[in-house]
Amino acid sequence: MNTATQFPRPRFAASREAVAQRLNDLQPVNYGRTRNFVNGQVSYLSPYISRGVLSTKKVLQYIKEQGHDLKQCEKFVQELAWRDYWQEVWRSKGDTINRDLKRPQPDARFSGIPVALQNAQTGIEAIDEAVEVLYETGYMHNHLRMYVAALACNVARCHWHNPAQWMYYHLLDGDWASNALSWQWVAGSNSGKKYVANQENINRYTGSTQRRTFLDIPYEDFEQMAIPPVLSDVQALTLRTELPETPAPELKPDLPLLVYHSYHLDPDWHADLEANRVLLLEPELFERYPVSERVLGFILDCAKLTQGLQVYCGSFSSLQKIYGGQDIRWKDHPLCAHYIGTPEAPDRMFPVTGYFPSFFAFWKQCQKHIAW
Repeated sequence: MNTATQFPRPRFAASREAVAQRLNDLQPVNYGRTRNFVNGQVSYLSPYISRGVLSTKKVLQYIKEQGHDLKQCEKFVQELAWRDYWQEVWRSKGDTINRDLKRPQPDARFSGIPVALQNAQTGIEAIDEAVEVLYETGYMHNHLRMYVAALACNVARCHWHNPAQWMYYHLLDGDWASNALSWQWVAGSNSGKKYVANQENINRYTGSTQRRTFLDIPYEDFEQMAIPPVLSDVQALTLRTELPETPAPELKPDLPLLVYHSYHLDPDWHADLEANRVLLLEPELFERYPVSERVLGFILDCAKLTQGLQVYCGSFSSLQKIYGGQDIRWKDHPLCAHYIGTPEAPDRMFPVTGYFPSFFAFWKQCQKHIAW
């Protein structure tokens, strides 16, 4: 008998109307009180923010325009700042975020993902339902992401990287920095301790009433806990993205070339500028960071919001040769370090850059720029 509540199954249309509706539905004050509950007041803005359709800066501006007291909205603003923080870590640390960042993951024995987790058959009903919702919608509640990561890394003893790739593969709001570094935080390789959650905690925040599971234990028992048999079958996943075949874009070398990418699809970027506009999907990057067909479809749908945007699957160097001009611009991102031309600063909420060893050191600097 399923004792979990029915989880929300949000849909994310790639349209200006959908973004406007999400902003209109935003309840930033209530978010701070209820965000950890699966039926709490979450914003569902993350897919649009991750894909650059909407920036954290614009969300903060919207909150101000609506007359909200920022002090009462602090938790929501703080959660937006986490996304900017992870980007700064990625920008500073580069590919090292693909490895254990601060210390080797404690007790990691395997390099794959539990088959039961992948198949939504762990027996922890709330976690299984969360995986089903992920497959159906491309979304998972943030608290459930922590539960899933804790189960894979700290109960099944799997190294974080392959399970993190699996989750990123399916998330419409997939941001590799946020995803990988959050998994490391849970696993203890980017934090001072591992995160675990028992059945009582899961029940509280998901509305489940399940009992007598392998997680129905006190917290002090986790360190001595044996790997549950249901999680013992582990396999390493090989994930792939099938990019479409695209013709060479038609470009005018006397006009600027604005290069968009899967993390930057802002339809208002230089909207009044006559320019070539190309969404560049580089096969090599999608080999390193593969996404599902659903996620790729969402990216391509978001691209349609920008008038005249051509899609090109190929390398930056090949695009550069097709263009033949000199004025190439893009929004700076860690995956664009090999671009040649003029990067533009991302739309951060606050002018705080560089590496900070903890989020709260970063947040302390951000607070200096908030007019409370």
